[in-house]
Amino acid sequence: MTNDTMITVQQTARPTGFPAPAHFAFVESPVPAPEPGTALVENVLWSVDPYHREAMDSDEIWTLNSPMEGRTLGRVLDSRDPALRPGDLVLHRKGWRTHALVTKDETRPVPDLGPGVPLAAHLSLLGGTGLSAYVGLTRIARLQPGEDLFVSAAAGGVGTAAGRLARLLGAGRLVGSAGSARKVAYLTEEVGFDAAFDYHDGPVGELLAKAAPAGLDAVLDGVGGEHLEASIAALRPFGRIAWVGAVGQYHSLSAPPPAPRNLFDVVGKSIRLEGFLVRDHMDALEELYELAVPHLRSGALPLDVTVVEGFGHIVEAFLGMLRGENLGKMLVAA
Repeated sequence: MTNDTMITVQQTARPTGFPAPAHFAFVESPVPAPEPGTALVENVLWSVDPYHREAMDSDEIWTLNSPMEGRTLGRVLDSRDPALRPGDLVLHRKGWRTHALVTKDETRPVPDLGPGVPLAAHLSLLGGTGLSAYVGLTRIARLQPGEDLFVSAAAGGVGTAAGRLARLLGAGRLVGSAGSARKVAYLTEEVGFDAAFDYHDGPVGELLAKAAPAGLDAVLDGVGGEHLEASIAALRPFGRIAWVGAVGQYHSLSAPPPAPRNLFDVVGKSIRLEGFLVRDHMDALEELYELAVPHLRSGALPLDVTVVEGFGHIVEAFLGMLRGENLGKMLVAA
């Protein structure tokens, strides 16, 4: 790559089951010049997310043989809009490429939050990942101080953010699931979970019942399937489930799993089960800043991130994230 070359990653085929590098292509083209009302941005930090796997199956999200979409942080190189000045750092969604032409309406300035707040925070704890956790905990599950919480896929980006934020919100017993002994240890030794289990070690319902023998008040679930069924079983009356995703079925080669077999217990125990999309709650971002930024500045709130160096490794980072190789949020740095 040279300063005159732009590289975009394009999806070339729809996967059946787990995706492979062959489903992607790196395409070179000249760096475009900005037109009136636009700016040229050089991207420096990229987010790869679980929802990108779902996007691979959708013509409405990722069109084949076209530049892909993703959360990105970049620096303005050249501009024909006075609102976007060379040197400005901006957040936008034209990821999976080294450069992008953006308009003011397509960007959000990276706020200067003072020392102790690294750029990576804006694509992890203070980005869509952390906001998903915050909204799920506060607006959907309505977690109250002292309440007991279960977080599925707890060693990923949303899960680790949820664990950190739940502690700041005064949660009681905090239980998480993860996909390896290494991740279980990370949750209990680094993130602050009281208990965690490897969901490969047995039926999830039994593992969760052992980790939370007195029951739960709230759940943040991003897996679905057996995890959701276990959550319903473990919740006390009037418990709440914030459902943020179903990563457990993204690679399914057959039909999606049936609804939890105990779904009627949602009625019997007066449980509230609510799904949500973080894009509908962007007004909560300032609340997240108020809660998290002081602790980031003081060093009391670490970032849980796995950073892969080099844009050329973005597909590897994405597939590694889907395989669960990351601790916390998976990012790619230029």
